[in-house]
Amino acid sequence: MTFKFKLFFLLLIFIESCKNSDANMTSVSFETGKDYPVYGGNKEGNRYSPLTQITKDNVKDLKIAWSYLANDTTTRRGLGETQCQPIVVNGILFGTSAELNLFALKAGTGEQVWKFVPKLDKQKFNTNRGVMYWESGNDKRILYSAGSKLYAVNAITGTQIYTFGDSGTVDLHEGLSEVLSPDVVKNLTVTATTPGVIYKNTVVMGSSVSEGGDAAPGHIRAFDVITGKLKWVFHTTPQPGEPGYETWPKDAYKKFGASNSWGGISCDVKRGAIYFGTGSPASDFFGADREGANLYSNCVVALDAETGKLKWYFQGIHHDLWDRDMPCPPNLATINHNGKKTDVVVQASKDGNVYVLDRDSGESIFPIEEKTVPTTGLPGEHPYATQKYPSKPLPLNRQLFTENDITNISPESHEFVLNRFKQMPLTTNKFTPPTVEGTLLFGYSGGAEWGGNAADPGGIFYINVNEAPWELKMIDRASRELESKTLTKGNALFNRNCAACHGADRQGNGSVVPGLIDIGKKRNEDYIKTIIKSGNGRMPAFPYFSEEDRKALSDYLLNKEPKKIMVASEHSEPDTIKTKSKADFPYEPNYALKVWQRFTDQNGYPAIKPPWGTLNAIDLNTGDYLWRVPIGEFPELTKKGVPITGTETYGGPVVTASGLVFIASTRDERIRAFDTKTGKVEWEFQLPAGGFSTPITYEVDGKQYIATAAGGARGAKSGGWYVAFALK
Repeated sequence: MTFKFKLFFLLLIFIESCKNSDANMTSVSFETGKDYPVYGGNKEGNRYSPLTQITKDNVKDLKIAWSYLANDTTTRRGLGETQCQPIVVNGILFGTSAELNLFALKAGTGEQVWKFVPKLDKQKFNTNRGVMYWESGNDKRILYSAGSKLYAVNAITGTQIYTFGDSGTVDLHEGLSEVLSPDVVKNLTVTATTPGVIYKNTVVMGSSVSEGGDAAPGHIRAFDVITGKLKWVFHTTPQPGEPGYETWPKDAYKKFGASNSWGGISCDVKRGAIYFGTGSPASDFFGADREGANLYSNCVVALDAETGKLKWYFQGIHHDLWDRDMPCPPNLATINHNGKKTDVVVQASKDGNVYVLDRDSGESIFPIEEKTVPTTGLPGEHPYATQKYPSKPLPLNRQLFTENDITNISPESHEFVLNRFKQMPLTTNKFTPPTVEGTLLFGYSGGAEWGGNAADPGGIFYINVNEAPWELKMIDRASRELESKTLTKGNALFNRNCAACHGADRQGNGSVVPGLIDIGKKRNEDYIKTIIKSGNGRMPAFPYFSEEDRKALSDYLLNKEPKKIMVASEHSEPDTIKTKSKADFPYEPNYALKVWQRFTDQNGYPAIKPPWGTLNAIDLNTGDYLWRVPIGEFPELTKKGVPITGTETYGGPVVTASGLVFIASTRDERIRAFDTKTGKVEWEFQLPAGGFSTPITYEVDGKQYIATAAGGARGAKSGGWYVAFALK
């Protein structure tokens, strides 16, 4: 046998083994619940476990089985948040720290097996919410994202697999340079907050990108799980000749980014299909230069997993002007509808809708009415004339803020909010376009959030919901440019790039975005300049800032710059604005955020009547709610006799066959177990820090465990713990 023939023969064997890799993954238990091997529990994303050892009768006896401090206390602790939903395979738990270190623990004891520390370019951080596992024979891999890289790590040894991609990593900028030059693309913020999904030997990835004019394309990309080579790209902003191109202006794909899937992806292995939701197109809140419905933004999309070919799409919001993304992975469930079993895709949205769609066609199971909505927007804007209103399920949260919704937790709070409410223009429709004068709306922090939702085999859907109004005001570019001429350089840079989130007064907007007034008491100049350049968690990077810009902005934040010279007017008159539509990248909108903050009372509590956070059970078979209960409390309000209000809730639930829903997610830093039939709290425990992730459940040596990350932050104290509970 010649050498060439031997090489060809070995190559055929290798290819065949790759084709049959799913069949070789026999040691991963999906059905018994012993393992929790995938983000979301299974590839359908249902966060359901058949385990029954922990029941409503004995859940009160849960005790801490082990705890593990994941954060590196000697170096970078506190950079970012631990939001990871870990996985368990063959008794080993895999998770990540706030510093994006990957670790393996013995799932029954919490004993560390190994830790992998990525070499992050320029200290680039992002929030990581989970990892992926793949195996074929003795080849067992963890794939996870850190910064702008997708890493492949040996699941047994914790060592980097250097035959994957470029010496063990794939650059998440890959596949985005078809229109923009590689030199432009490499400096754009591209990370992956939520893990992708693996189908056979294909790993499919979404991405997290900027939401401004410098947003990278939000394309979905697939890579070979063994070699790391790019397999296919699905353009979420269509290119000429592709379906949906006509829903944008000509050549829109050359300058409008985002429309990305940052919430996660689900997979139907039998159909060979993947399903995901997408976010809004860039830039948020102003779309004058992107007239049309803007496919495939704000959509649920089904693709062939091997080829990336479009199967169907469903658009929830046309021409989004409100940042109402699809923020979580869809659930793949089977329901009884009109007397027959129907496979469905269930997608919850930030504006509180739950879409139940036929898995093969994308058609809604329940009627949806397309209604006319307001179309008077900012100068040059083209608000879409109609929007979707599902008949079932009813929205998860209130859709409009009216005078009747003003908080009632105290007479003082009611009076404070009422006075503010009367000073603002009346928002009469949830689809009222943004204005300079201001609007009140829901959607930024929920309805639904990124933690994902649970669904049991009976078609009952469990979802935690935020209910908080936000105040939005826009400012025209002419006024922003005037500010840049009348303010110090650092102040102008802050107003242009940072004030939209942190507020012009640097107060932040609650737990989501921190205040920066006293940043100098916590951070030094080098730290601030690094974060400006490289980003951190939800904060995007600004790699295109010069060193001089970073110095000026840092000096402003540290109060080293002189005070501003002159206060600019709030906005220019419309007739002074010259329309500017740049053909090149990055896109610069004529209007941008001036105010984007929570609408609260004088003490920072939501301005709306409680509940402010709820856990809900919906029967997907009928579209009806079974129960809705507040989740979380403010102890100081409870002591005053205020009924349980619920709190902000980030992270999601997991449901078990024994009739329990486990969820942490609340600002009071507790993990709870709810009765699936009634919504009654059966057990709760005070975590060492906030559990803003999703719990998991698994079994080791015949014992069932509940584990969750207690990473803290989001306006509360930091943590970095993983905590597991079991019956003693």
